[in-house]
Parts: sequence; structure tokens; C-alpha cells
Amino acid sequence: MTPENADLNLTRASLLQRMHDLSDQSSWQDFFDTYWRLIYGVSRKAGLTEVEAQDVVQEVMIAVVKDMPTFRYDPAKGSFKAWLLIKTRWKIVGQFRKRGPIAQPSANDTRTDPVQQIPDPASLVTDDILEAKWQENVFAAAWLRVKRKLDPQRAQVFDFYAIKGWKAEKVAETFQIPVEQVHMIKHRVKEQIEIEVKRMEREAT
Repeated sequence: MTPENADLNLTRASLLQRMHDLSDQSSWQDFFDTYWRLIYGVSRKAGLTEVEAQDVVQEVMIAVVKDMPTFRYDPAKGSFKAWLLIKTRWKIVGQFRKRGPIAQPSANDTRTDPVQQIPDPASLVTDDILEAKWQENVFAAAWLRVKRKLDPQRAQVFDFYAIKGWKAEKVAETFQIPVEQVHMIKHRVKEQIEIEVKRMEREAT
């Protein structure tokens, strides 16, 4: 396994351990914030609608809740992410079946049931795309954690400038602050996010 592929399989063992306590809402929220975009993105890639993909996210989370009390993470037997994708695939299949009966093929139609043609979610995207999605997930989770600790205005300034891409002058005018302060907020918040990302990576296993 290359270092790049190993990075894709990083799962925080400490988080999984805490999740055995179903009442630990903070850890479960942490898990949701980290993985929901991956589940949703794979579902959309498989051909589901936005609503169906959201249902898959919910159903996968419910399935994880049911399995977590007896789940034991063993990297030697495969990554947690691979286990999660298997569950995602079955929920995707379930969404296709919910669409109702499929018209019977004619005698000359050799096509199989479309459900059977659904590929494994892990094969729907290349390693490069999966890596990009994973990094997006980690950044989004880190930003959410940092955002919770910030003054609401500082969080909004960073969001409009660094996330939404507004010009610094427009952000300054909107919040009635100097342009220099907009740049300073972006720099300091970005540093906090980078620290959080590194902390998450140190906890990964």
C-alpha cells in the first residue's frame, strides 16, 4: 500500500472507540461531520437524486449506530472506510429498489436488472478523486470545529472571504471593518484550521 492510499484509509481509532458509547453525542457528531459528504458524494455518483442520496446518508448512519456496539476495528482486516462503503452500496441498492418495479425486458433485450449493474462505490471514483474528496471532508470537519469556537462575526468574515470567495473590500464594507482586518482574520482562522487538521491526522490510525 502506497503512502497516498494509506492516507485514504485513515480512520481515527480513538473516535471509533468513543463511539461504542451511543450516548456520546459529541463523538457521533464528529463521525457524521467527517463522513457524510463521502457517503453523499458516492451516492450521487452512483446515479441517485439529491433526496435519495440524503436518505442513504441517514440510513447508513442508522446502520452504523446499530453495528457500533459490537464493532471492533482491526486495520489488518481492512479499513473502516471500506466497511462503511459496503454499507453505503447496499443502501444505494435499496434506494434503486424503492423506485418501484422496472419494466420487463423484451425477449431480445439481454440487459440485466439495472440494480445489478450498480458498481461498488469504491470503483465509482479514481484514487485521485477519492483523495480529493477525503481531503475536502477533513477540511470541512476541521473548519466546522474551529467555527464553533469563533466569534460569529469572525466566522462570517472568514466564510465570505475564504470559503465563498468574496473580495476583501466587499467583506470589509459588509461588516464595517478595515480591509487589513479581513486579511488578518483569514490568516489566523486558516492557521487554526491547519492545526485542527494536523490534530485529526495525528489521531488517525
